[in-house]
Amino acid sequence: MALKLPPFKVPALSSLFSSSRMALGSRCVFSAAQCSSSSSSTALREGERPVPAGLSLGHLTRPDFPILYQEVNGSKLVYLDSAATSQKPTAVLKTMQDYYEGYNSNVHRSIHYLSTKATYEYELARKKVSDFINASDPSEIVFTRNATEAINLVACTWGLTNLKPGDEIVTTVAEHHSAIVPWQIVAQKTGAVLKFVGLDHDELVDLAQLRQMLSKNTKLVVVHHVSNVLGSILPIEDIAIWAHEVGAKVLVDACQSVPHMVVDVQALDADFLVASSHKMVGPTGIGFLYGKIELLSEMPPFLGGGEMISDVFLDHSTYAEPPLRFEAGTPAIAEAIGLGAAVDYLSGIRMEKIHEYEVEIANYLYGQLQSVPNIHIYGPKPSENITHLALCSFNVEKIHPTDIATILDQQHGVAIRSGHHCAQPLHRYLGISASARASLYFYSTREDVDNFIEALKDTITFFNSFK
Repeated sequence: MALKLPPFKVPALSSLFSSSRMALGSRCVFSAAQCSSSSSSTALREGERPVPAGLSLGHLTRPDFPILYQEVNGSKLVYLDSAATSQKPTAVLKTMQDYYEGYNSNVHRSIHYLSTKATYEYELARKKVSDFINASDPSEIVFTRNATEAINLVACTWGLTNLKPGDEIVTTVAEHHSAIVPWQIVAQKTGAVLKFVGLDHDELVDLAQLRQMLSKNTKLVVVHHVSNVLGSILPIEDIAIWAHEVGAKVLVDACQSVPHMVVDVQALDADFLVASSHKMVGPTGIGFLYGKIELLSEMPPFLGGGEMISDVFLDHSTYAEPPLRFEAGTPAIAEAIGLGAAVDYLSGIRMEKIHEYEVEIANYLYGQLQSVPNIHIYGPKPSENITHLALCSFNVEKIHPTDIATILDQQHGVAIRSGHHCAQPLHRYLGISASARASLYFYSTREDVDNFIEALKDTITFFNSFK
């Protein structure tokens, strides 16, 4: 009996990795041309409002995020917590559903149709991420559970292997806990020394102090690209040059930059870079580590088990080449494929367009917040020389930020974050225990900002009425 071949034929993975950038069309409701034009329109889906011509990127993309069209506590939802996690477009959700309904199977193991297709889509997602940040090869992308795990991977492999007593790790007071705690653990185990750079009078990382702190003892510089509290951008290209001059490596926390601006790891010359899917309209449960291939190839495994091996004997094992060496066990397959769909979606809009729009709306948010009485906004003021990305952390005199966030949610349906934002050292440096934070994304609009400001002023009036 003749063998019937399945309709899906998988290209060899080797050709996938070596081929030039694929023409991956956007899955967003609006085409790339529409998403990059403020005068576009599109066919309405059932229940959607008409979108007049001439509206912002936020208005154009918003219909792709059904979660935004709901009421919370009797008010229209105003979601201003995208720095904590972004919302997910229908295209990403549909892609993950297609995997589970159509080709759910494990990867890198079986030769049957479902597994072959799952493996292809999983590795295609790796190539999409590689192209998105302009890595030199997809093998420089390691899938992890999140950016935190990616940093821990570097700490437990490169860090424990290369650091010794007296070596120095230079970082800043403005880092996320995930970029501090792993290196504290490594320092305790190896005898390396952690050194912290402070802020200047504009509440920017003091670059002069950072450069002065670098020496022949510096082995690693760990810095954020964009601060999740201050909204400021660090010049990674310059920092990499300074670090490499003294023979140090550079690890970049890009969780707040990859979703919001063009990130080119070759231009930055970062040795390691980490980011999280859930902040870039992708699913939770997956992130990635970028590492220069020569560094990854020298690093020992992070976890032992299936997939990360070449051969296993009773008395020893040999290990796979990167990136599989660092992906032990069954990976987050649906999540990786969903991340690939998120990259498609963002690429369809264009990161340049997203960044341009977000700078504009960030400036609007900062300006509107300044009209609020008794408010202190942290981080640099936007100017011709300083770009403030789309978040603002602030406090209102004599009102706890969590009280503000609670009333905003319960009385107005406005979602912001309060607390230390996983940056306690920075808050202590600023002389505060907590702050409130409003953060935007490309699906945010000026109406969101206006509704937030009106609700914030009403909330302040509410608390002042008890004084």
